[in-house]
Amino acid sequence: MCCPPLTAIQQVAWENETGFLPPLRTRITNIEQYDVIFVGFPTWDMQLPPPMKSFLKQYNLSGKTIVPFNTNAVYGIGSSFDTVKALVPRSTVLEGFSVRGGIERDGVLFVMEGNKEKQVKTEVKAWLKRLDLLISK
Repeated sequence: MCCPPLTAIQQVAWENETGFLPPLRTRITNIEQYDVIFVGFPTWDMQLPPPMKSFLKQYNLSGKTIVPFNTNAVYGIGSSFDTVKALVPRSTVLEGFSVRGGIERDGVLFVMEGNKEKQVKTEVKAWLKRLDLLISK
């Protein structure tokens, strides 16, 4: 990038506007051995984060089952689940799960705990059961 340092929000907006895909620092060398791949991410600027776009474009996920899940602060998933589907057209994308997670307001982080944590655990179990992916002990 050629310009003065950007805030994180400005960086995400620039990446989304220009289609920039940041290079990934790690590599999964044996991804072909997996049939089901869970893809988790936060919502950034109402979209799939650019690093996740990089991930989905970097790997050949044809024939895989993709299970998206998301955390967001207020606005929901935006276009992120649709973008996942568009980036893996030869994969089966199952119903995604989204939860409003920890948010920061005025420098105070609100985390998921107590009753909200219990509620989300119940929701995740129900979601996995609907997808026939719940592994019980």
